[in-house]
Amino acid sequence: MNYELEEMDVNYFGLDKRKTALLIIDVQEKHTPVMKKDVYEKIKNNILIFAKGANKLNIPIFYTQQYTKGLGETDPDIKKELNDATFYEKTSFSCCGEDTFLDSFMEMDFESVIVAGMETHICVLQTVTDLVANGMAVHVAADAVCSRDKFNWKFGLEFMKDAGAIITVTETALFQLLGKAGTENFKYISKLVK
Repeated sequence: MNYELEEMDVNYFGLDKRKTALLIIDVQEKHTPVMKKDVYEKIKNNILIFAKGANKLNIPIFYTQQYTKGLGETDPDIKKELNDATFYEKTSFSCCGEDTFLDSFMEMDFESVIVAGMETHICVLQTVTDLVANGMAVHVAADAVCSRDKFNWKFGLEFMKDAGAIITVTETALFQLLGKAGTENFKYISKLVK
């Protein structure tokens, strides 16, 4: 068997903090009560870890709200970490369905995007497949996305993987972004994930 990979293929799986963004999709107050409480608390904690880590590493953060009038604002604990983040209001399930999102996102010349949020099998899935179709290396954090039930969560992850997304977890993605130990950033991230 030949296991040689082209350089581009190897880079596709990596995360370079200079060329990566974090996208948090639709973690809204009126939508969170329909999630299983223990699942949502774990997802929320991992999204907070991502947001704090991204802020420390100077990684741009984007976040969306689906039909804010009906589903409310972003979870206030998460929103506290999004002071410098770029916000998009949306009514389409895919973030890419909004007029300005894809153009402005692609203009920033990211190679990779880490995706967190809800629901895995609807808005996250449609956004991820659209980003993959537009040439983006998309890393979906399985422990930072959720659906109302486990079947839909698993289905969404499998669908996105089949579509070309990379399924990861919070700690893996953050340590890929770090690249090495022994730095102030490493100490900060290590404390976040413990």
